[in-house]
Amino acid sequence: MRKLRLYIAQSLDGFIATKTGSVDWLSDPENPDIDLNAYGYLDFCNTIDTTIMGYNTYREILNFGIPFPYPDKKNYIFSRNHTKNDPNPVEFIAENPVNFTANLKKQAGKDIWLIGGGEINKLLLNAGLIDEIILSIKPIFLGEGIKLFADTIQSTLFKINTVNIFDKSIIQFEMIEKKQ
Repeated sequence: MRKLRLYIAQSLDGFIATKTGSVDWLSDPENPDIDLNAYGYLDFCNTIDTTIMGYNTYREILNFGIPFPYPDKKNYIFSRNHTKNDPNPVEFIAENPVNFTANLKKQAGKDIWLIGGGEINKLLLNAGLIDEIILSIKPIFLGEGIKLFADTIQSTLFKINTVNIFDKSIIQFEMIEKKQ
């Protein structure tokens, strides 16, 4: 069975985006030409062939000012209202995210990247569908914004596999769910 992997960054106070959905706080003005593989990003992308995300997360990705970054992946966007055609290689899904993801995990293929956001993260964590979390924490306090997991989540135990510190600016935890 395929694994659902949440690969995401958050602030020290647990936010994945500002109140308006921006992730500009993740960029480093002192080092604008970041080597993506320095954080394991490219290696991670080679392990997946599918992405899933909420519509607001998709909209924020489109605001990056670059071409759609996952043209070689199967991309699913959860949205009840935005099921129109799109110039990017994406498919809008109005189906319940839990049922859709559970069925997707049973299909053949590489692992699945749960890109976010907070509401989708919560639903899939509470359903026991997230197998692994790769969480990068940037030492910044945003004060408010979109939480990693919206609202109330169920108690779920994860085991830390590795911890990496990158350029003294990012701490990254790789964790797997410890089934009880």
